[in-house]
Amino acid sequence: MFARLFALIVKELLVILRDPRSRAILIGPPLIQLVIFAFAATLEVRNVDLVVLNRDEGAAGRELIARIEGSPTFHSVRAVHGPMELRLAVDHQTALLGIEIGPTFSRDMLLGRPANVQLILDGRRSNAAQIVDSYIGQIVNTYIADENVRLHRPTPMPRVVARNWFNPNLDAQWATVPGLIGIIALLMGLIVTALSVAREREQGTFDQLMVAPLRAHEILLGKMIPPMLIVFTHITLYVLATVFVFGVPLRGSLLLLYGSAFFFILAVVGVGLFISALSMTQQQAILGAFFFMSPAIMLSGFATPIENMPGWLQPVTLVNPLRYFLVIVRGVFLKAIPFEQVVEQTVPMILIAAVTLTTAAWLFRKRME
Repeated sequence: MFARLFALIVKELLVILRDPRSRAILIGPPLIQLVIFAFAATLEVRNVDLVVLNRDEGAAGRELIARIEGSPTFHSVRAVHGPMELRLAVDHQTALLGIEIGPTFSRDMLLGRPANVQLILDGRRSNAAQIVDSYIGQIVNTYIADENVRLHRPTPMPRVVARNWFNPNLDAQWATVPGLIGIIALLMGLIVTALSVAREREQGTFDQLMVAPLRAHEILLGKMIPPMLIVFTHITLYVLATVFVFGVPLRGSLLLLYGSAFFFILAVVGVGLFISALSMTQQQAILGAFFFMSPAIMLSGFATPIENMPGWLQPVTLVNPLRYFLVIVRGVFLKAIPFEQVVEQTVPMILIAAVTLTTAAWLFRKRME
């Protein structure tokens, strides 16, 4: 069995690498996407969740919080009761922003002394953090200006201290480039797998494959393993480019990244085999791959946060493997997420892989009958 399977894998790799069109697909689009997305992609900020640690018992602190709650930019403003709770909210991405109001804020305001407000921003979403920082600064400055008018005296403007966790310099490439690893893996896995069976049909070699001394599961494995090897090669190249070309720090475990990538690729290959089994020509396979890929990227949280999407659309993202892999790859690069969080995001990808591969295998056997 292993000799037959190895021969089929070598044959698939040679077919892919010797075909000029296949080589162009493997090299051209990933490089173009890496360059364009790394330098041109931007993120939008809407419906921001934040937490507030108000250590001030005066009216000024309550008034500032009320003004923040009244801003249409923020979806929810939740009070926390200690620095650790504020930290965990930002760590677990339940809040983009943490605000800490010092215990002497109201007194400093009344006495005309500098009143400081600390902002703790999630630097993993650098563009959003910059914009939210500006929003909060405007709210605080407007509040101080109104107090100046009410008290009929000049009051020193407060100094807003922003601290960005995980991305201190708010470099947009730190947030964008790690996500491209998942997007390019999705692109390569779908296209290479979708073309595998369609190419056999178009070239007239599918019937020869059917009469070969290979069982159905061996043919299926032979169609799965070469795309997985190609995608793992691309992931390795882009991990190296992310670290050494774009300077994004790799703070987490490569073992966790590659372990989760294995199940992500399994899910993507299952979708690709499903498309390939339905397609009669390579053109149909490519169109089917792009038909799946575009919604998958839009619903992954790469360009726009999932929480900004309509309520009826958000459950659809639960069946998108890219959604979970982006959380892992960004977490491994920027904040060294622990094993438990990786497993939490990997389990849905395992379920998706089981469903897609089972469906693809069933359809593949039907096509062989």
